[in-house]
Amino acid sequence: MALLSKKDANLIKDPLADNNPITIQVLGICSALAITAELKASVVMAISVLFVLGVGNVVISLIRNIIPAKIRIIVQLVVVAALVIIVDQVLKAFAYELSKTLSVFVGLIITNCIIMGRFEAFALGNGPWKAFLDGIGNALGYGIILVIVGFFRELLGSGTLFGMKVLGDPVAKTGLYSIGYENNGFMIIPPAALIVVGIIIWVQRSKNRALIEEA
Repeated sequence: MALLSKKDANLIKDPLADNNPITIQVLGICSALAITAELKASVVMAISVLFVLGVGNVVISLIRNIIPAKIRIIVQLVVVAALVIIVDQVLKAFAYELSKTLSVFVGLIITNCIIMGRFEAFALGNGPWKAFLDGIGNALGYGIILVIVGFFRELLGSGTLFGMKVLGDPVAKTGLYSIGYENNGFMIIPPAALIVVGIIIWVQRSKNRALIEEA
């Protein structure tokens, strides 16, 4: 017997493409603009959101029947804030320099539209297992876009990946730099992320015409 039913599997697969939180739902754009100049920061943010959304969805689902409707948003904020504090402390303990780079953006996970949206739209109305799958699926969909954007921004803007030179040395003029290639400084500023996300959206809709909204 399959580990996941078709419906359960769709909770993970749909946000990866046809219902992606960034390219389809247009949520979580701020972090996609802010922290994707480096691939390492993009990967860490993706993993952080994966933990917060996966665990947070389960917690909200478990306590959904005892949360007073009038304070449900406050309860959701408390849950996500507690999880973000855990992420922040782990980063400070094991990746202090990176934690300084992400600094305020880790804290802003608390107000990430994707997380609060999944709490409100899914976790409050479904059991823990489905809520967990939904959280993992949406976090992976979000993370994939961050990693793609971070990959191209760092590669084209700095000539590196994870801080390692992959196109050559721009000072010693080795690799591609020996034939006149220069880093594109535009790629390391936030507007470049918007362009890369726009290209991803265009490619996605070109492959699946059903995603194109009617005017």
